[in-house]
Amino acid sequence: MKALILVGGYGTRLRPLTLTKPKPLVEFCNKPMVFHQIEALAHAGVTHVILAVSYLSDMLQREMEVEAKRLNIKITLSQETEPLGTAGPLALARKHLQSDNDPFFVLNSDIICEFPFDDMIKFHKNHQCEGTICVTKVEEPSKYGVVIYEQSSGKIDRFVEKPREYVSNKINAGLYIFNPTIVNRIELRPTSIEKETFPAMAEDEQLYAFELKGFWMDVGQPKDYLTGMSLYLNHIRHSYPERLAHENSIVGNVLLDPTARIGERCHIGPNVVIGPRVIIQDGVCLKNCTVLADSLIKSHTWISNCIVGWRCSIGKWVRMENTSVLGLDVSVQDELFINGGVILPHKSISESVTEPKILI
Repeated sequence: MKALILVGGYGTRLRPLTLTKPKPLVEFCNKPMVFHQIEALAHAGVTHVILAVSYLSDMLQREMEVEAKRLNIKITLSQETEPLGTAGPLALARKHLQSDNDPFFVLNSDIICEFPFDDMIKFHKNHQCEGTICVTKVEEPSKYGVVIYEQSSGKIDRFVEKPREYVSNKINAGLYIFNPTIVNRIELRPTSIEKETFPAMAEDEQLYAFELKGFWMDVGQPKDYLTGMSLYLNHIRHSYPERLAHENSIVGNVLLDPTARIGERCHIGPNVVIGPRVIIQDGVCLKNCTVLADSLIKSHTWISNCIVGWRCSIGKWVRMENTSVLGLDVSVQDELFINGGVILPHKSISESVTEPKILI
């Protein structure tokens, strides 16, 4: 089987992290975001993964060669010369996707969940139609495009974009499986699979909904990244508890790279991810945050609901909160308050940021 992962965007919602690294390679819970998907696909029997790319593809190419060898699969980059939306990449990769009659997966690269690919394959082959899309239940369907379908069979009737009145709480989860014939519906141009292809397939009674069990999150922006992190850590606690840290300073679900170092009298957790070679000095408090590789958090600093980028240095007695995000190689001096600051790479902060803003 094959899979196409849509990684062609510029990752603007996750800046400043994506200014120096393509979004698929930004670590989520100590693993590049797209590796969560590729590993699950390989486990389900996918032998060829196509990445639809347009940005920083040289960096992707190097990483994917290593990953392909590790998983013993083939990974191909399908290079866009212009952004092709969510449907155009299927037409661009036509020669790969139509090389045989097997169904193939299509994934949005921002999605994190339990990836029930084996169950999706069974469901898709059972209804014998052209396409299957995963749907997930949300609390506020008015923010999304909702999917209307027959509960008994899963056959999709129509889509309603951001409904003002309640019609359903099931939305498109960004995971699909298609027969190769879908590519004949798509022209090689910028086009939307959600707005153009899916409604036509539903009208032809060729599209079915598969209900996703367990957690789901689009982690393509900082607030949702942190929410997805807590959902993923909770999943780890129930499925692979041995992967979580259990040191004296740990409270709740914490993922700690073996090369990280934590000082004395710290309070780490709940919902914290600490990356490779991170140094946490004495008396530090971390909660609901991710600290990426090679960063230093100096003594008595308090960080909550933040993402600390690679190779950052946070001074002593600093307080950071309110979805602050630091890019690569940011330095924060001692005794500062950072409230919702989005700080671009290679910047040194010498004054407090008392109101949420972007620091260029």
